Amino acid sequence: MSEKLKVGILGGTGMVGQRFISLLDDHPWFEVTAIAASPRSAGKTYEQAVGDRWKMDTPMPSSVKDIVVKNVNEVENTASEVDFVFSAVDMSKDEIKKIEEAYAKTETPVVSNNSAHRWTPDVPMVVPEINPEHMEVIEFQKKRLGTKRGFVAVKPNCSIQSYAPVLTAWKEYEPYEVVATTYQAISGAGKTFKDWPEMEGNIIPYISGEEEKSEKEPLRIWGKIQNGVIEPAKSPLITCQCIRVPILNGHTAAVFVKFKKNPEKEQLITALENFKGVPQELKLPSAPKQFIRYLEEDNRPQVAMDVNYENGMGISVGRLRKDTIYDWKFVGLSHNTIRGAAGGAVLCAELLKAQGYITKK
Repeated sequence: MSEKLKVGILGGTGMVGQRFISLLDDHPWFEVTAIAASPRSAGKTYEQAVGDRWKMDTPMPSSVKDIVVKNVNEVENTASEVDFVFSAVDMSKDEIKKIEEAYAKTETPVVSNNSAHRWTPDVPMVVPEINPEHMEVIEFQKKRLGTKRGFVAVKPNCSIQSYAPVLTAWKEYEPYEVVATTYQAISGAGKTFKDWPEMEGNIIPYISGEEEKSEKEPLRIWGKIQNGVIEPAKSPLITCQCIRVPILNGHTAAVFVKFKKNPEKEQLITALENFKGVPQELKLPSAPKQFIRYLEEDNRPQVAMDVNYENGMGISVGRLRKDTIYDWKFVGLSHNTIRGAAGGAVLCAELLKAQGYITKK
């Protein structure tokens, strides 16, 4: 047990915080030893602080029930007990930026699920299978922060997970124009149907800020480190609509793509099935063995059948076919709170440990 890295969860009582707790139960490398939340939860046991708001479909792990929740604003108090933290705090962007950098300056690495630092030029925003080399920008960030081991790293938005990996797998065919519509689950808003009954039988054609993230964040992931910052790629051009649908977990994307080269269907499918990255090569604990799979059936992927593929860490793709205006179109599916949120951040932390950025204090 003592060999495991000690982990703190900032914002541990919310939905993403709860997902972190669930995923880290019996993790081979990491052990949750501290949980921090708002002052109203501080001083209570985790079980008391969450009360009847436990939103996972598995029980609360017994290992965390009696952990006394700390005040997330008392940075030194939490940081002194852990080797690194996951951040899922619910605050304004400016507050999140400030508190995540405050933890980093205590020499505590921060792996964040939040969007606040996604466009900070020297903060890596990483899908480990796509751009693990972006972690190298951490050395420039540490100089700015004046730290030796403290830094902030983030994962991208949940909405892009069902199509950005697919486009990455097809990079050799040079996709240059993309139209995507995402159909996003209510857990992406931190809600269940109990919290949000008006979503039952309903669709809302607007999710604040989501379309800009969906169009711009893939370009940052495909960018390069130049002069100590990440310069986003210029293409492909992506336009997106994001729609909230009455599904608990699972973001589906309907995507149209134009290519500079003219791939055949078999070539595109082979590229998906062969696509892997550093997490697969290193056999990281949370890495899916088969990152992207292609389903031949006309009615797949489906949330009900496919959202938990590879324990929620894999991407399912189907309905690849020629289009009359664009070259090809497809449907992708990813689990928004596992691959798209906490699970993606856990995989980032595993990569950071493997790369030597996260160590015991």
